[in-house]
Amino acid sequence: MSVKDILIKPVESDRANKFIKKHHYSGTVVPNSQLHLGAYYHGSLEGVMSFGPSMVKERLIDLVEGTGWNEFMELNRMAFSDELPKNSGSRCLSIAFNMFGKHAPQVKWVVSFADATVCGDGAVYRASNFVLTGIKENTHIIELPDGSRLNETTIRVAPNTPRPELDGKTPKEVCGENPTKKKFMTKTGGEPAKGYQLRYIYFIDKDYRDRLTVPEIPYERIDELGAGMYKGEKISVEERKP
Repeated sequence: MSVKDILIKPVESDRANKFIKKHHYSGTVVPNSQLHLGAYYHGSLEGVMSFGPSMVKERLIDLVEGTGWNEFMELNRMAFSDELPKNSGSRCLSIAFNMFGKHAPQVKWVVSFADATVCGDGAVYRASNFVLTGIKENTHIIELPDGSRLNETTIRVAPNTPRPELDGKTPKEVCGENPTKKKFMTKTGGEPAKGYQLRYIYFIDKDYRDRLTVPEIPYERIDELGAGMYKGEKISVEERKP
């Protein structure tokens, strides 16, 4: 088994979304994903990286001074099967960013988020030389009294979609018109889940790193805050080192 046997190429959205729903911890896709790159291993699709404009683009663009509206993207979903060899994630990202440099040179940097509330703290990003630019306590994932969890973004962007966490009801049926996080928590007794969200940036154009308008955060800060998580289990970065 070798990461050199992995082939990265575009994959159609229907197939990519099906794979993401099966293998991503959230079981969901991001509707504004525009580009899906598949990781093929011996001819079989074993990974997907989905890119698109950030849903909060106007809040993120100023992270890097002078960034044009179409000069950055978000890696908003990434999932791999257990069939891929060790270190496949960083290998796939490296190839993907080389493809951006060759075929989409207008994209200067990519932002992504690691959910250390229910999944992981971004080990693959650190292995791929992303810059850690943000660590904040979770505010977007709501934990319901029965232990199930729901992203508050789902409440806002898909208010009419039945949810298994709500016994098949829609957020709108639970909250009424114009569902909000506050309304939802009041109606359900939910609270923000304990944990952290980490923000990472990869600079395809290395010159743009000098334009970063927020401090680079040392990876060690993750352990200092107790924000480490791996495969849904709280664990320090130091403990994961071989």
